[in-house]
Amino acid sequence: MKILIISVICVIVVILVLGLTLMTISKGYGYKHKVDPLPAGKEDDQNSRSNRDS
Repeated sequence: MKILIISVICVIVVILVLGLTLMTISKGYGYKHKVDPLPAGKEDDQNSRSNRDS
């Protein structure tokens, strides 16, 4: 009887951890990353460097 109670508790814990894991992964994929734009002048410097390398 003890083994049955322990098994049920273990299954409940595993299901809870799995559910929280899937929820966290889903929330992470839904996060919108923001990228700051380059300051004025930096973009021109990069273009001129790539033209010199060619």
